[in-house]
Amino acid sequence: MMKLDHLNLPVKDLDRSRAWWVETLGLKVEFEVPDTRTVALNDGEGFAIFLQEKSTVVPSGVALWFQVADTDTTHAEWKARGVGFAHGPQKTFWGYGAELHDPDGYIIRLWDERSMKEK
Repeated sequence: MMKLDHLNLPVKDLDRSRAWWVETLGLKVEFEVPDTRTVALNDGEGFAIFLQEKSTVVPSGVALWFQVADTDTTHAEWKARGVGFAHGPQKTFWGYGAELHDPDGYIIRLWDERSMKEK
């Protein structure tokens, strides 16, 4: 068995990125390593994203897909609380979902199993 369970993303400003990933996406801080300006965030399902401050960040089209209970509902709720989206839920090359970008330009895509099959 093989399972992806950690991902490291370089970020320009760790404090800004930590706040965005926690406040916008709802990830939880698992631990921090101050000496390397790194924070480990957990999605609640066992996947960890390490944000590590670096002087140079090139997102280069990196995209992360997050499964939510309902894409349309999540989009409406997040938009109501002021989250900006690149686009709302729609049919795309990868299926049906919404897209937003983190402060460094990483692409965050939201999808749900039901909408992916039906739309």
